[in-house]
Amino acid sequence: MITFDIVVVLVVLVFILISLYKEILGATFTFVVAVSALGFFGILTPREILSGFANEQIFIIILLLLIGDIVRRTGILESIFDRIFRKAKTQRGFMGRMMLLIAGFSAFLNNTPLVAIMMPYVNNWSKKNGISPSKLLMPLSFAAILGGCATLIGTSTNLIVSGMTADQNIVEDVGALNIFDFSFVGVPMILVGLVYLFFFSDRFLPDKSDVMSDFSQNAREYLVEVQVRKTSPLVGKSIEEAGLRNLKGLFLVEIIRGDHRFRAVSPEAILEEDDILIFAGDTNTIADMVKSKNGLTLPSVGMMHRKKKTEVVEIVVSQNSSLIGKTVKEVRFRARYDAAVIAVHRNGEKISGKIGEIVLKPGDVLLVFTGEDFFNRTRYTRDFYFISKVRDFQKVEGYKVAAIFGGLFAAIILSAFHVISLFMGLVVIIIAAFALGLANPKDLPKAIDYDLALIIVLSLALGVAMRKSGAAELVADVIITGFLPFGKVGLLVGIYLITAFLGAYIGNKAAVALIFPISLTMASNLDLPPMPFILVVSFAAAANFLTPIGYQTNLMVYGPGGYSFKDFFRLGFPLTVIYMIVTVAILSLIYFV
Repeated sequence: MITFDIVVVLVVLVFILISLYKEILGATFTFVVAVSALGFFGILTPREILSGFANEQIFIIILLLLIGDIVRRTGILESIFDRIFRKAKTQRGFMGRMMLLIAGFSAFLNNTPLVAIMMPYVNNWSKKNGISPSKLLMPLSFAAILGGCATLIGTSTNLIVSGMTADQNIVEDVGALNIFDFSFVGVPMILVGLVYLFFFSDRFLPDKSDVMSDFSQNAREYLVEVQVRKTSPLVGKSIEEAGLRNLKGLFLVEIIRGDHRFRAVSPEAILEEDDILIFAGDTNTIADMVKSKNGLTLPSVGMMHRKKKTEVVEIVVSQNSSLIGKTVKEVRFRARYDAAVIAVHRNGEKISGKIGEIVLKPGDVLLVFTGEDFFNRTRYTRDFYFISKVRDFQKVEGYKVAAIFGGLFAAIILSAFHVISLFMGLVVIIIAAFALGLANPKDLPKAIDYDLALIIVLSLALGVAMRKSGAAELVADVIITGFLPFGKVGLLVGIYLITAFLGAYIGNKAAVALIFPISLTMASNLDLPPMPFILVVSFAAAANFLTPIGYQTNLMVYGPGGYSFKDFFRLGFPLTVIYMIVTVAILSLIYFV
């Protein structure tokens, strides 16, 4: 029987799907609106909405992110990377080292900062050895995902599933998941996945020139804005006379004069003072233009060019960035970061107009002209990641490195044997980091991802609403009807396919929030073991290789690699099928035989 509560919950689910897919409100605010609606209609009580804040797994996620941030900022991994990659001379040699290292670390550290640290190494090594970064960046992201799926703490998705499992009264015999419950599938898939990437990624991935140094194929997608000075010798000259028609590395896209735009620019067009010229071009040419005296100026830079220490740096906008949905002008880069955006590249999409009027999206690649204080101001930012610049990191004594990694290893082993809880072990590591001077307690609030914590809490509340209203049981019955004829294995395949598809297009955390209560209800209704239905959701959501928008690390490499959605599908679809087959086979052997 379909009740009013079920209708409301289903409408809310549809709203979540549309909002996340169309990027209407952003992930955090989408969940806030959805859960608020459920509270307004009395489906959820305030206690049920806020109960997630008492979930231990949420604070484990926060602690792991803090430890990952400490590792990222202290340069511990940089010294390891320097030693390992120094001897890599071939593409396969570099890729093999990179994937093994990243997959191994990702099993125990958050994979987003790992990829952020590794991206400049890939970019710099590619340029030095004449290899296209597009051959390496996607394997980097996929290796991080494969490693993260192997343990409870490797990815926030697994921890979210563990938190939702502990939150369910109907599976009290399961409780929270153990740290190595994911390893039976995750470890074999690291080996299988890395072998697949090592031998087939070069065949499937495009050999594209670095999008930040060669724009011959996508010239209209990367824009820089210059202005004709009032005292410029170019005033009164035609485009051709001014030598702006065939600039090396630059293409004149349009002229903006007051409220008028001239998109089809004629060689005979006469330049006037204060004209805004929109070019597409490469980083070297743009960087030279900053210091040139040809009568053109970058209006976004202004007086910054007079500073003693300046650099041109490439960054990519992160998935949870506070910059998303704002124009470059609204962000106020100069006041906020001591930097000016001088160019924008959006992969696969044409953009036009003034730089300040461009609305930023996740994955946008920005070229920024930085002042002396830029790196200090961005030390704790999660708004973007560096592509071509490795920040100056503090040098850390060996015993401090041993203390952090040794402490993390000890916490993992002791929690696996139930000597201490993982939460308390991580708290001790954070305190030790403070005592060793690796982190400052005053900086702690800056490193916390509040959006992620709020999304997880609201996801738990959404799961309560789906179970409480009967919506989870209704959808579960529909799925059971469709897949039960194929047996228990068919049910796992069905859940995997649905979760993987949703994860690819609305994000893995949202996919878990929607499918987890449905999958668990299916197990309960059919009187089957809950564990395979719990784990299959986690693997399907976390092992996200199909699209750049489904997983944070995929989006990080999307623009810098010059990839298209088709590139992700070509390499990611076979890997997704392989992962599904291995997951369903191993879970069936363990729990159904």
